[in-house]
Amino acid sequence: MENIIELKNVRKIYRMGSEKVIALDNVSLTIGKGEFCCLLGTSGSGKSTLLNLMAGLERPTKGEIKIKKYALGKMDETRLTRLRQKYIGFVFQSYNLLETLTALENVNLPLVFKGIPKHIREKKARKMLEAVGLGKRLQHKPSQMSGGQQQRVSIARAFVANPEIVFADEPTGNLDSKTTLEVIGLITSLARQHNQTLIIVTHDHEISEYADKIVHIKDGNIDYIKNNERKRERGSLL
Repeated sequence: MENIIELKNVRKIYRMGSEKVIALDNVSLTIGKGEFCCLLGTSGSGKSTLLNLMAGLERPTKGEIKIKKYALGKMDETRLTRLRQKYIGFVFQSYNLLETLTALENVNLPLVFKGIPKHIREKKARKMLEAVGLGKRLQHKPSQMSGGQQQRVSIARAFVANPEIVFADEPTGNLDSKTTLEVIGLITSLARQHNQTLIIVTHDHEISEYADKIVHIKDGNIDYIKNNERKRERGSLL
């Protein structure tokens, strides 16, 4: 399997006044193209920091990170932004939808930044919202939707530009157990259909069992890695 993300001896230190906090310590990891990787750990273990570093949202204190052979440490903010726009989609715990925009307009946004003409991006956004079960909610704003519906809009937005990599940081953290299973089934199904690499941060062991690879994070280190041979059927919950 071709590697799409590579980390080598990555360290991340935060300084809070005179105090030094080691969030990650000498982490090395590879993630293959089309692989579903789960970063599993308790609160404060360093899993979200690891995701942010892989996505180029933060810079490591030490070590090397590559996406598709691009060395993130050698890129300025402009080039990092372009790389994210071209290759990466995000799903957040808090949805991060713009309250003044409709579902259709929110899903449109990544395509606006790519300079895609309005009639094409609206067609793509509508098709994506239909794919996540919100074909009748195109003109609804976030305040008019449930938490599960808002997260489906967030998922549609992450996938609409067909990115090669999708990062999801605790995507079901604000949802009930039934909606959690629906959402994780939806995300994994969409990623599998297009052979996209999916990296999910969670503390939920049940969610982790959907992954190809489970990376257990503890105290800023990789405790161990489990490769799932008995994966659940993708999309079976839709």
